[in-house]
Amino acid sequence: MSIDEYIDAHSSPEPLLLQAISRDTNLHVLNAHMLSGHVQGRILSMLSRMIRPHKILELGTFTGYSALCLAEGLTPDGELVTIDRNDELEDTIRHNLSQSEYNAQIKPMFGDCKVIIPTLPHDFDLVFIDADKREYSTYLNLVYPHIPSGGWILADNTLWDGHVIDTAYDKDAQTLGLRQFNDALTQDSRFEQVIVPVRDGLTVIRKL
Repeated sequence: MSIDEYIDAHSSPEPLLLQAISRDTNLHVLNAHMLSGHVQGRILSMLSRMIRPHKILELGTFTGYSALCLAEGLTPDGELVTIDRNDELEDTIRHNLSQSEYNAQIKPMFGDCKVIIPTLPHDFDLVFIDADKREYSTYLNLVYPHIPSGGWILADNTLWDGHVIDTAYDKDAQTLGLRQFNDALTQDSRFEQVIVPVRDGLTVIRKL
């Protein structure tokens, strides 16, 4: 048994709907590795339950798996807004969300996050960034006005399979975007943060 298999076996299981979404995504959707997956999904759920957010913003829906994990921590009257630029996945996203008890609390939007974020009318207690890696620094600055002091941001893929420290990826745009985000964050007095080395790296950020 590998250490990853051990972690899987000793973490709470995925709800049945999430198991089905994971299976269907791996069978039918390109780049299925983008799915959060079992352990990270349970971490997202646990963090959301700890924060107990009234409003959540997710940048990057993919097939809806992570949105449903985050929704598990919403207050009973809470709302999760999730944005994805790939409208080819809209039918899949809406179908997956419709199977969940949280469907009425989740609002999917389709388009460019950079265009949509400034139009959002309210604050968010929790933001999950998992969209275009080249734009992470831009997303951080755009969501900043929408997060109250003490609010939380989770940024996915911040270790990028180790590419952030691999010189072989010095010309890769996504790697460079993540390096810029990670480096800038360490110098940004507006936040405190820690990188959790789970899966592909998850940075937990608190707005001061």
